[in-house]
Amino acid sequence: MGRERETTPKQQGGAPYTVEQLVALNPYNPDILPDLENYVNEQVSSRTYSLDANLCLLRLYQFEPERMSTQIVARILVKALMALPAPDFSLCLFLIPERVQMEEQFKSLIVLSHYLETARFQQFWDEATKSRHILEVVPGFEQAVQDYAIHVLSLTYQKVPRPVLAEAINIEGLSLDKFLEHRVTNCGWAVEKGHHGKGQLIVLPRNEFNRPELKKSTTDRIPLDHIARIFPILG
Repeated sequence: MGRERETTPKQQGGAPYTVEQLVALNPYNPDILPDLENYVNEQVSSRTYSLDANLCLLRLYQFEPERMSTQIVARILVKALMALPAPDFSLCLFLIPERVQMEEQFKSLIVLSHYLETARFQQFWDEATKSRHILEVVPGFEQAVQDYAIHVLSLTYQKVPRPVLAEAINIEGLSLDKFLEHRVTNCGWAVEKGHHGKGQLIVLPRNEFNRPELKKSTTDRIPLDHIARIFPILG
């Protein structure tokens, strides 16, 4: 992921360090700040992600507040939202000064994070429409949130009513038909008629959360070597 840059320090062999190497070698060196900012933009354009590099940049901003780019910070937070259910957004927010968090764009992102973490997807999509100018800068955001919403539904549902899925991923009509067709073909989904032949139910793949019997029980098992040690004591 680390693309080499001519402006970065050189290794002994003459090759420039990658961003990951710069972060590992000297994460508190303010001279690498421009490289880290460029790397955020590179993550956006290439649809890659490096939490470590982004956290390093936010820490440097704490030491160099006058050099902070709120545009870069916003992009870091959007990328962190896309990493849900990982706690990246909270990790990043912890390093952002409260005065910066009070800016309108960051208040909106915090609200969006809250809606996602509490699975209030309709409210999320409504709010996201108002923040489109922040979110659309980062390609793949909508798809990442849809994947997260499906992940949340799969923790609860074996069969999801079509309207519930449509609300969660913000897709309806023919677009939802195409979406379901793709998932049935590639992801092991199935579509069946609802109760009394009304509506549709989307059958999600089985997992240990929506089918508890699939979860391997480790708490009730006693290792064989433990039993072997008990028998001599009982004797």
